[in-house]
Amino acid sequence: MKKLVLVLVAGAFIATTACNNGPKGESAQVTETQQAAASQGADYAVDGAASTLQWSGYGPATKEHKGTFKITEGKLTVANGQLASGTFTVDVNSLNNSDLEGEYKGKLEAHLKSADFFNSEKYPSAKFEITGVQPLTGDSVNNYTVSGNLTLKDSTKNISFPAKINVSDASVDAKATFTINRTWWGMSYGNDQSLGDKFIKPEVGVSFDIKANKL
Repeated sequence: MKKLVLVLVAGAFIATTACNNGPKGESAQVTETQQAAASQGADYAVDGAASTLQWSGYGPATKEHKGTFKITEGKLTVANGQLASGTFTVDVNSLNNSDLEGEYKGKLEAHLKSADFFNSEKYPSAKFEITGVQPLTGDSVNNYTVSGNLTLKDSTKNISFPAKINVSDASVDAKATFTINRTWWGMSYGNDQSLGDKFIKPEVGVSFDIKANKL
């Protein structure tokens, strides 16, 4: 099987790992677009070189693929010691597969960038814009719930997910791992289970570590 998926963030997959437990992380809650959070407070510039955005996608049974995107720019705002608002932009054409090599790596990346998935020629960037940040209790890893408008291709949906956020006078570090359903953003290729071993799961794993420095 030479065709599989992504998403973002993220995801797609062709072969290798022996697991059938699907993408990792909680499923993000998805709603319609919300108003962006007010940008009032101290500004922090996102460091694209130090930040990471990873994706993972799954086919049937043992088929799995993963990779990365580059974050090109962004800004976070901190008010009263807490992340309050922000945006960051992703270069869709930077999509990279990290588990294949040579011909198969190139074919997978080209297919994910095609109109079947991201259509990166027409939509070269994706964007995430924070609409709310709320304290989270009872979670041993994460301390906030982040909500934001995620724009992929020509579609924008609001997603909410748990995150670990550390804020200091000099920097902000925000980490999260969750899954989204790619069909919400019009990526329905290979989503019919009758395709058998060519079926691509609609869930895509997304993991990011955003680092920003005070301006």
